Amino acid sequence: MNEGLIPRRYAKALYKYAQEHECTQQIYADAQRLEATFVTHPELKKALGNPALTASQKEQLLVAAAGERCGEALLRFINLVVLNHREEFFQATMMSYQDIYRKENGIARVTIVTATSLSDEIIERIKNLLRNRLEKELEFRYEIDPSLIGGFILRVESMQLDASIQNELNKLRVKLLNK
Repeated sequence: MNEGLIPRRYAKALYKYAQEHECTQQIYADAQRLEATFVTHPELKKALGNPALTASQKEQLLVAAAGERCGEALLRFINLVVLNHREEFFQATMMSYQDIYRKENGIARVTIVTATSLSDEIIERIKNLLRNRLEKELEFRYEIDPSLIGGFILRVESMQLDASIQNELNKLRVKLLNK
């Protein structure tokens, strides 16, 4: 079965359950925390795929990864996932849940990366411009990456605008190598 299909189905079911129990926002926060845990601890995904671990141990791992603030709905969901032997899809399921939540609540994920730091005033102007253009609430992340040399990279949802000097140098390098 398609590896994207399983997490999406579980995420939809979780979202529907969360709507019925009025805890979509709580599970969204839990899903963000879990995604961050999977990113900072890649060995967690490997452990979940380890056949030597029992279902109970895998469930304990996921509960520990979810943290103390984990709600009852997510605990029940973790139990269901482990019971159905779908723990290897848990990270993707949490990411799918976040996508569904953002879509249903009109939230756009925006990341801007610059070579040097921008003032708070400029960041606020960028946020306002994007808010007006997208007509959505923003989940905004700002990063500084000196390797860009200059310019910026703007990611909105799945689109990316790379106006960095590093990108232009890479394009020039490719052109020169192809001649």
